[in-house]
Amino acid sequence: MNDSLILDWLNVGLRWVHLIAGIGWIGTSLYFMWLDAALIRSDPPRSKVEGHAWLLHSGGFYLVERRKLPPGQLPSPIHWFKWEAAMTWLTGFPLLVTVYYLTRGVYLVDPAVSSITVAQAVALGIGLLIVSWLVYDLLWSSPLARGASHAATVLSWALLFAVVYGLAHVLSGRGAYIHVGAMLGTIMVANVWMRIVPAQRDLIAAATAGRTPDDTLSARAKQRSTHNSYVTFPVIFMMLSNHYPATYGHPLNWLILCLLIVVGVGVRHVMIARERGKPADWWLVPVAAAVAFVVFLTSPVWFRGTPRGARVGFTAAKEVIDRRCVSCHSQRPSDDIFRNAPNGVTFETPESIRAHAETIRARVVVLRNMPLGNKTGMTDAERDILARWLDQGAPIDGSASER
Repeated sequence: MNDSLILDWLNVGLRWVHLIAGIGWIGTSLYFMWLDAALIRSDPPRSKVEGHAWLLHSGGFYLVERRKLPPGQLPSPIHWFKWEAAMTWLTGFPLLVTVYYLTRGVYLVDPAVSSITVAQAVALGIGLLIVSWLVYDLLWSSPLARGASHAATVLSWALLFAVVYGLAHVLSGRGAYIHVGAMLGTIMVANVWMRIVPAQRDLIAAATAGRTPDDTLSARAKQRSTHNSYVTFPVIFMMLSNHYPATYGHPLNWLILCLLIVVGVGVRHVMIARERGKPADWWLVPVAAAVAFVVFLTSPVWFRGTPRGARVGFTAAKEVIDRRCVSCHSQRPSDDIFRNAPNGVTFETPESIRAHAETIRARVVVLRNMPLGNKTGMTDAERDILARWLDQGAPIDGSASER
């Protein structure tokens, strides 16, 4: 079994478990945020019960209560929701390594963006995960985070957008997007294990020892849990972003990602506000504006039109494809990274080339992010040849005169 095949199966296995763990984590997070808002506050005579909710699911009624435990009365067993977060990160980081760090930078760096080396890009990526948590935790443990915490919120947004802008100008677009997602995901997991779980352990220790738990830990844990909930939707998009080259491959990819983060956070804010019975529908205005701007930027109208000129026949177009694309996109790639055609796309027959004409237009002519990192050295003149051939309807039968 060759190294490429091992990496392929490792990619599949890690991605599958990462997705399963992430679904479990996101599901419990959304559920408990809703549950806290849905609890009916109890009357003073039932002071030990802070709130309750009746639920209907799978053909049965459920009564859920939130309680303060009397000293020395610890129920058993207690079900904790913490391993979903741990498993999401423990599969996500190896997946990042497998796809972006062990493939010689093919998805990580782009010479057209910066001259950073693969080793430097890997160091930057790993360093970002560590430093981002330290900065975030320091900020939200500082006096700026007390009370309404508007200053900490504004500074957090500014730092996040600065990271997006910086990474998009150093790494490849795809690499930048996934590393912003990995950064936020790492902060979320660290929130669980460094702030939320210790507060839960203190609750258990206090109940066991008959003392009053530290309210500061509980308040911080609730704050961090709320932060996690707000960034959930943007992180989900970044997990899937490699399937949407019109976003990360755009010249303004940093702006698109910032807008999509606003969309994800805004939608989640409206959901949380509605669950709590508070007005926040005004957030739909900036959300709609951000979506409209993203649609405008990623539409073909925004990009410069393809060049017009002399007609190009299939022979000339195929020569470019054979020279610049077939080393990866063939049944037996000669590329030093890919041992199977990426996404199963091959360009070895006229019919297969014609079948993927629109993909060629999007990735080679419009977004210009293929070949990956321009590894095979496709020139602007060659892109012009393909553009004119595509504009003529991508003929393969000789209906266009040869260039």
